[in-house]
Amino acid sequence: MTTSRRNQSAMRMLGRQLATARRAAGLSQSGLSAALNLNEETIASIEQGRRSLKPDIAELLDEYLGTKGTLAAGVANLPEVDQFPLWAEEYMDQEREAIALSWYDALVVPGLLQNEPYARAILQNRVPAYPEEKLETTLRLRLARQEILHRKHPPTLSFVIWEPALLLSVGSQEVRRQQLDFLREMTELPCVSLQVLPLSSPFHAGVDGPFTLLETPDHQHVAYTESQRGSQWVSDLDEVSILARKYAMLRTQALTPQDSVGLLDRLLGEQ
Repeated sequence: MTTSRRNQSAMRMLGRQLATARRAAGLSQSGLSAALNLNEETIASIEQGRRSLKPDIAELLDEYLGTKGTLAAGVANLPEVDQFPLWAEEYMDQEREAIALSWYDALVVPGLLQNEPYARAILQNRVPAYPEEKLETTLRLRLARQEILHRKHPPTLSFVIWEPALLLSVGSQEVRRQQLDFLREMTELPCVSLQVLPLSSPFHAGVDGPFTLLETPDHQHVAYTESQRGSQWVSDLDEVSILARKYAMLRTQALTPQDSVGLLDRLLGEQ
């Protein structure tokens, strides 16, 4: 039943944020629990998304860990029900843990590389439209996923984007300009490789649609595909191999990372 899974996606995300802040402070779960006079199992359960983070504890953690109200704000905006179906929950769990991620997108900039105005414009174009509260919650959760880009030890991230995604003026021309500028900034991150497949390319290995490949900490390879009315979690080795070969071909067909940055600079110069 839905009620049995109340808030589970958001609870897990809050738990991950707490664990990240705790480790950044150089604390173990036992060390944090002792410092704040909390049960160690309580800390572990919150970090694993098995127990709700209460407002008073969130404020206490924010003050001690220096997270500037992030955890308390997350609790205050916790959605009434899960925002994502089970397969999406599993994907986001894997995304947070992945040591390598390869992402091909054709019509929009990949979610991990979207800035707030662009992500909002994408979500506002959904049909049927999101209610305002759900839109805000979905937007917050999408942007929170970008935490993996800024970790001390981030995963290795490779992106191939078909050029039409960069030409789409979703929201407005100003939103597009800001997104291109943000994308250009993301190319400076040492963990990120970005390649653009140009419209002029006579070859295109990704005509069947977007997909993502992930490598887990124990070196398993899995994939995730998306379509208009559904998405699919792919773990069958033969199917993952096919997508991996598609991605390898896309990288050979796309511009080099250096030439892709040059294309972004030219597009920004045209604004």
